[in-house]
Amino acid sequence: MGNMRTWSLAAVAGIFVVVVAHQRSVADAPLPVPGAMATVPGSPAPVPVSAASSSGRVTGLPDFSGLVAESGPAVVNISVIEKPQKGLAAGDPGDNDDPMSQFFHGFPGPMAPHRMPPARGTGSGFIISADGYVLTNAHVVADASEVTVRLTDRREFPAKVVGVDKRSDIALIKIAATGLPTVHFGDSSKLKPGQWVVAIGSPFGFENSVTAGVVSALGRGLDESYVPFIQTDAAVNPGNSGGPLFNLDGQVVGINSQIFSRTGGYMGMSFAIPIDIALNVKDQLMRTGKVQRSRIGVAVQEVNQQFAKAFGLGLPHGALVSAVDPKGPGERAGLKPGDVITSVDGKPIDRSLDLPVAIAGIAPGSEARLGVWRDRRPSEITVKTVLMDDEPVPTARGDAAMQDGGRLGLSVRPLAPDEQQELHTRGRLVVEDVTGPALAAGVQAGDVVLGVNGSGVGSVADLKREVARAGHNVALLIQRDDAQIYLPVDLS
Repeated sequence: MGNMRTWSLAAVAGIFVVVVAHQRSVADAPLPVPGAMATVPGSPAPVPVSAASSSGRVTGLPDFSGLVAESGPAVVNISVIEKPQKGLAAGDPGDNDDPMSQFFHGFPGPMAPHRMPPARGTGSGFIISADGYVLTNAHVVADASEVTVRLTDRREFPAKVVGVDKRSDIALIKIAATGLPTVHFGDSSKLKPGQWVVAIGSPFGFENSVTAGVVSALGRGLDESYVPFIQTDAAVNPGNSGGPLFNLDGQVVGINSQIFSRTGGYMGMSFAIPIDIALNVKDQLMRTGKVQRSRIGVAVQEVNQQFAKAFGLGLPHGALVSAVDPKGPGERAGLKPGDVITSVDGKPIDRSLDLPVAIAGIAPGSEARLGVWRDRRPSEITVKTVLMDDEPVPTARGDAAMQDGGRLGLSVRPLAPDEQQELHTRGRLVVEDVTGPALAAGVQAGDVVLGVNGSGVGSVADLKREVARAGHNVALLIQRDDAQIYLPVDLS
């Protein structure tokens, strides 16, 4: 609903009041003329004042009032009533066939099914067309039976949900109105850490509240989302969900969506969906009411320094393939675990999150040219994408490490054919005991060993040979339950 989703993370808050107080003192003072001299009372010599020094230091704060006056009327409050749900309540008479039910009327009695009162929530949104289309978050309206949009002039309209995309947390709704104020769109790809941004929304129901901060970071990955979030320190709270994030030109560059918090409220870290992703989703929802994305059938993980050394990659970059769907497009194209995907259609892949975002933006059925690092040299593979179904491809999580009997610290044995079938694996070695570097790295008894540094292993001899060739950096591919993951092992 309208409540902001939260995560646990310690943060320090409280400086915003100081910044605002400083802004007021600056705004009330006469504006200095660049290069002019200001005289400090009681001082023997004048002090030079400038808007910014040659070193890039900022000596003043911006005034957001013009931006708010122009763009604020296009920001709306969204009230929702959830679809009613069945539940149990004490005091209900329950089944009328129960001979004891007559004794419990009006008193705490057996728990009986009844219809719970519908939950209510609030969120924010912004008008993108004069004829009433509004963008907001999917989690604001996804489960609503009634949606009401309230404008800054206090007019209210019932809204129709045109489409919802939970993967990106974007929803498009429509109200029956014309001549509405609209926002202007910016280019989120041009954002830089340290730039000012402004959030407008309805935190805790306080409509059209304005907060400001800076871009803290770009391309943040959260959960298993296909969104490279914009991280800011603008104060965002429950009720801000779906509201716009503006740059200093008054252009929308993001949609406020999530926060990190221990308390459920703002703790200095908020996250916005880049507007270019939101507009792509909006276009599809407007045309068909749903969003189509591509996939290539691989699970990937981050390339850290140990993996970069193990694969001879130099600086860590790219997306490390840890699993390939059997009979999927990736396998048909020749991708295999141990490949590092470094580009898609010429666009560099720096972090593992970049790959699913890039592939998802390609039309299903189209071909994608992948830059691949394999066997310590670059190559190129062309893969034909397919439509992403509702079930996400299993993704590798976390980092760990391992070793074989001697150097790795692993005790392994061959798997019997019936064991392979039971474990749903093509691997042939299972870990029975773990010590030394493998234990420190996180290898567990029961893990199935699949490969070392991109080379498959089917026997104890294969494992020892590949570990000996690997030197001090081993990227060990294992299967745990139904997921495959590389574990970096430092043997130095």
